[in-house]
Amino acid sequence: MTEEAEMCLDMAREGMQHSINHLEKELHKIRAGKANPAMLDGIYVDNYGAKMPLIQVANINTPDARTLVIQPWDKSNLHKIEKEIINSSLGLNPQNDGIVIRLNIPVLTEDRRMEMVRKSKHEAEEAKVGIRNIRKQANHEAQQLEKDGMSEDDRKRLEAKIQELTDSYIKLVDEKFVEKEKDITTI
Repeated sequence: MTEEAEMCLDMAREGMQHSINHLEKELHKIRAGKANPAMLDGIYVDNYGAKMPLIQVANINTPDARTLVIQPWDKSNLHKIEKEIINSSLGLNPQNDGIVIRLNIPVLTEDRRMEMVRKSKHEAEEAKVGIRNIRKQANHEAQQLEKDGMSEDDRKRLEAKIQELTDSYIKLVDEKFVEKEKDITTI
């Protein structure tokens, strides 16, 4: 395979891996009934005039499977953190004792579990769409390489490799979804 074809394949692989990484981050944010510091990844706190991720202004611990403890490095951020958690879409009720904030993670109802599964499925579908778009771009690049002098057989081999790559990443997305679904539905 030519150097240009290898570069095309590498770019496709890199883009598809980026889709998988994004999916993993999004799935971490979806609550599964267990305390997980990654649930708070979408929370940003106004700290000295700049919006900063919660992880950069506080220490987050999980003393047990149903509790998150947030200990800010600067006590003046306690109320800001509490406000941001209340305003988030997490549906959690923070308990501020003046030193730390405790978040008790409630047991998910069956309806809420199904909603989380639907949300996970949506994220998986978004990742698949991203991977297919990357395949489309890579195939377009392969056709462009053919116009620039690559043989038709080489283009077809490149497109076959791109399809193999796409299939493997789609399978990986499905595996990640099944794993998350099992995590959500396990009581």
